[in-house]
Amino acid sequence: MKNNKIIIGFAETILRFRWWVMMAALLLVAATGSGIRFLEFSNDYRVFFSKENPELAAFETLQNTYTKNDNVLFVIAPKDGKVFTRETLSSIEWLTKEAWQTPYSSRVDSITNFQYTEANDDDLVVRNLIKDAKSLSDTELERVKRIALEEPLLLNRLISPKAHVTGVSVNIILPGKKLSEGPEVVKKVRELADQLRQRDPNLEIRMTGMVMMNNAFYEYSQKDSQTLVPIMLGVILFITWLTLRSGYGTLATLLVMIFSIVTAMGVAGWLGFRLTPPSASAPTIILTLAIADSVHILSTLFQKMRTGMVLREALVESLRINWQAVFLTSFTTVIGFLSLNFNSVPPFRDLGNIVAIGVAAAWLYSVTFLPAFAAVLPMRVKTREARGGFDMERFGNFVIKHSRPLLWGMSLLTIGLLLLIPRNEMNDQFVNYFDKGVEFRDATDFTVANLSGVYLLGYSLKAGASGGISNPEYLRKVDEFAEWLRQQPKVMHVTSLVETMKRLNKNMHGDDPAYYVVPDNRELAAQYLLLYEMSLPFGLDLNNQINVDKSSSLLRVTLENLSSKEAIAMDEKAHAWLHEHAPPYMLTHAADPTLMFSHIGQRSAYSMISGNVAALVLISVVLIFAFRNLKIGLISLIPNLIPAGMAFGLWGVLVGQVGMASSVITSLTFGIVVDDTIHFLSKYLLARREQGLTAREAVLYAYRTVGAAMVITTVILVAGFSVLTLSSFELNHSMGLLSSITLSFALLADLILLPLLLLKWDGRHDEKMRFIAEPVRAGSAG
Repeated sequence: MKNNKIIIGFAETILRFRWWVMMAALLLVAATGSGIRFLEFSNDYRVFFSKENPELAAFETLQNTYTKNDNVLFVIAPKDGKVFTRETLSSIEWLTKEAWQTPYSSRVDSITNFQYTEANDDDLVVRNLIKDAKSLSDTELERVKRIALEEPLLLNRLISPKAHVTGVSVNIILPGKKLSEGPEVVKKVRELADQLRQRDPNLEIRMTGMVMMNNAFYEYSQKDSQTLVPIMLGVILFITWLTLRSGYGTLATLLVMIFSIVTAMGVAGWLGFRLTPPSASAPTIILTLAIADSVHILSTLFQKMRTGMVLREALVESLRINWQAVFLTSFTTVIGFLSLNFNSVPPFRDLGNIVAIGVAAAWLYSVTFLPAFAAVLPMRVKTREARGGFDMERFGNFVIKHSRPLLWGMSLLTIGLLLLIPRNEMNDQFVNYFDKGVEFRDATDFTVANLSGVYLLGYSLKAGASGGISNPEYLRKVDEFAEWLRQQPKVMHVTSLVETMKRLNKNMHGDDPAYYVVPDNRELAAQYLLLYEMSLPFGLDLNNQINVDKSSSLLRVTLENLSSKEAIAMDEKAHAWLHEHAPPYMLTHAADPTLMFSHIGQRSAYSMISGNVAALVLISVVLIFAFRNLKIGLISLIPNLIPAGMAFGLWGVLVGQVGMASSVITSLTFGIVVDDTIHFLSKYLLARREQGLTAREAVLYAYRTVGAAMVITTVILVAGFSVLTLSSFELNHSMGLLSSITLSFALLADLILLPLLLLKWDGRHDEKMRFIAEPVRAGSAG
């Protein structure tokens, strides 16, 4: 009763000073929202990895030791299927030359500028494989074609075995000083591609590589922000109007949603957050969640006005009835999203924090601005029984009447879906983060099918001492490792220093094929390497293969599309081979984005276990404390825990793959799933404690008063998260779809399982009292 007086006093104060409350809300929105100007979008795939990530640390070490391999790969497919024609080779020459003008470029590789070596008496001749292609004779064309297709450094890397597709690779070193660096590169390479198409209409040109992937993250996140938010806003406003049948109520709800988004994004700006593809979906999620409190408050308001209450009295009563529920639902939702801070992927931590701020802001505006704004609106409602109440009560009677088969049915459905969870496999492929139809995804798929892979593993193999890479024993061991790798499934290409050393040894022995082997003498091998390096033109040195003091070399493996599990298994197998066959100083693991993304999904899932446990414990304590009933608190856990499990079971049948986005769904939805449970229990307990109703009567009261609002808010939530499935970014797509499935199961659990549990476990007291009371009434009647 004391709490009721406090809430009523608060509500009356809000209404008394409504104009001041609205002005304060607007000032808060303006102050927090001004931080939006500080928001920037990070278009670097490295943002998915924390500074403590071991794979990122290894990759950064690799890139600091050798030339960085962030690149753009032009994939060129002549429509006539022939690369080795004068026209096509001339176009490749042109592009190779012009690509040096790309901002931040440090190296350009193609079949035309490949540094071909041959012997000329006692001299080593190093020159471009193809020069002035238009002047080549048919015989010369056949010769360079044969050389290219026999060259291990080119085949399945820059020329396809059928000689129908070729590539021009532009190595990019971004300074990292401004966010516009990547888009500058992409703008230039797209201009080059357009110029090449005009120059030679016979060529089909696609572009892939890490720079293009980074740009795809940026472009499609921007596209999502510009398209999904307006779509979601339209869907929500339509459903809200359809539900409330009130233009003023819809307007009030819209303002709360906008205020919440502006506040959350503004605070994120003030805190120095950088937007990424996952965190850029925060406005859409906030838009979805911010409506729930408003719908519950307005639904009760209209219900009370239909029974004859005036607007002011109805507002006070609506706040009194909904205060505990809207506070608890907001609080538990905030806890759920804050639990994402346990995640090892920084963008998901940012997403959780931004949405948590938005949910807290939505609660604040819903209990202050919303009633103050509603109080000044000319709202009119016809006096009649609340629309839809009878239908929900009839549904409640149906559930109670068929309690046994429904309880068995829900139990079997739940157990069946939980048993399907093991069908899911952890899998992350960064190429598949984008839908087909996205420029980067289509170009990459074409590249893998026709030229080379984009999944790489880089092994920095130490030689044990400065200059040790010229040691024949070291070179032979690297060669053995390379040959073993080439025999492994899904390995498309292996590049190492050994191929260059073998070719140089052959050249220095009169191009005798019998000498295409590792040199026997260390000093001789070192001389070959020095002579070769001195003959290379600027920009085509060996820094991409050997370190400064020549104490290690880089072996790079190109792979077909691999699942995360396969990539990790491949690296472990290679590590085991080195451990068994190579000197201890050569033992190493691979370092490249392929392995980084392979590990991150698993690490994200494992890190979220502690986050889920923390959220579960904290939310359970909050509910038990808030409801002041241990039994009710424990009962509430069942419909709160099973929806995520049921969703993952169904996911195992429909998809079967769980990645980064899927691993955070439990934490992302847990706080939301609790909402309907809280609203149902709050009305149930209100009926039990204030009106003295039996468990059955209290369940029907909850159905009647909050059932429709639960359905409405769930429909809105599912619609909101379903909009994310329209995203071309797979992380957002999966997050939206799996969240929608989870929330649907949550509604099913709260409308069927929760009432049955209440009747079974909390209704026992009513049954005992009934049996005690019946003999008394019988005796008195006699």
